[in-house]
Amino acid sequence: MFILAVIALFIAMVLVLIRLFVGPSLYDRVLALNSFGTHTVLFIGVVGFLNGRPDFLDIALLYALINFVGTIAILKFFRYRAIGDVRRDTAETDG
Repeated sequence: MFILAVIALFIAMVLVLIRLFVGPSLYDRVLALNSFGTHTVLFIGVVGFLNGRPDFLDIALLYALINFVGTIAILKFFRYRAIGDVRRDTAETDG
């Protein structure tokens, strides 16, 4: 049963990768990348369960956190063109 889950997750990951490369807009591609990360977390969890290695769940949780922070960073970069604090011109703050 879990082998079918691994196969289904792998097929879903391939379909999401196709959407990632073909996506018409930037936001479609970011959503596909986030979805690929979510599928990867599920894939790591199921493979860890199949191998009898519960420590894979720790790796999956860490990957989920990195996926979330990475998605937020990518969206912030494409909106403000900077990852850190956004500096404003002094002319805008003086007026």
